[in-house]
Amino acid sequence: MTALVIAEHDNEHLKGATLNTVTAAAQCGGEVHILVAGHNAAAVAEASSRVAGVSQVIHADATHLAHGLAENVAAQVLDIAGNYSHILFPATAHGKNIAPRVAARLDVAQISDVSKVNSPDTFERPIYAGNAIATVQGLDRMQVITVRTTGFDAAEASGGHAVVTRVAAVADAGKSRFVGAEIARSDRPELTAAKIVVAGGRALGSNEKFTAVMTPLADKLGAALGASRAAVDAGYAPNDWQVGQTGKIVAPQLYVAAGISGAIQHLAGMKDSKVIVAINKDPEAPIFSVADYGLEADLFEAVPGLTAAL
Repeated sequence: MTALVIAEHDNEHLKGATLNTVTAAAQCGGEVHILVAGHNAAAVAEASSRVAGVSQVIHADATHLAHGLAENVAAQVLDIAGNYSHILFPATAHGKNIAPRVAARLDVAQISDVSKVNSPDTFERPIYAGNAIATVQGLDRMQVITVRTTGFDAAEASGGHAVVTRVAAVADAGKSRFVGAEIARSDRPELTAAKIVVAGGRALGSNEKFTAVMTPLADKLGAALGASRAAVDAGYAPNDWQVGQTGKIVAPQLYVAAGISGAIQHLAGMKDSKVIVAINKDPEAPIFSVADYGLEADLFEAVPGLTAAL
């Protein structure tokens, strides 16, 4: 029994979500292999070989694999899929784009957003915005899985000595092409990988106030900035800051929620955080039900006061 993890990377660096997925793969039993499909991504293959618990890295290199187009990466996965009992992807935008194509071509059911491995064919996944956990058994010959990375500790990025094997890249599917990308550059940690997240809600009232109140606190803590869906919809924060069921799932060491009421949609994206601090002037706000520390106060006074005290 061998599991294949599809690496997520930018052709230079192995992304952290892959390490969590390796942990899930190891719990499925047997060996763990990693597929690195990209262009000039030798550094990623080398980094993958050092991941603890990985016994082999499969490296496919071609120009049409450079941007992770789903059609081409899926074809590369399918080319070697017959060697594996489990194929695992991080449950990120990248993984969710490729996994269904692989499952459909293999004619097997996909098991999505797995948060726990009970046995090689039985898994747990959250449903109803995380208010219930479903136990799912896969009866197919091969398990195609997307992994909720916040449910698994990251594998150690060093200590492994896996063999790197080069394989021929499959031909370009010719069904899509990369046109361009507009990437937001920031000195802050990536939201889904940050150890500290500071998030604001609609109560902040405007983009200007969001920036004036939340940014200094995030700067002091070295934190990533997040926002509720209501704040994003109101234009107070960009879309890629949204935390929640329809945004990003985070589980940092510390999550500070200011002016966020705690709707189910938002709680689904952050309630696995190790320590949750809530600041809200409404004593009945649902966010207090999941908070480790709650402060009933006006955020326009409490947050600057907290920032000044740090």
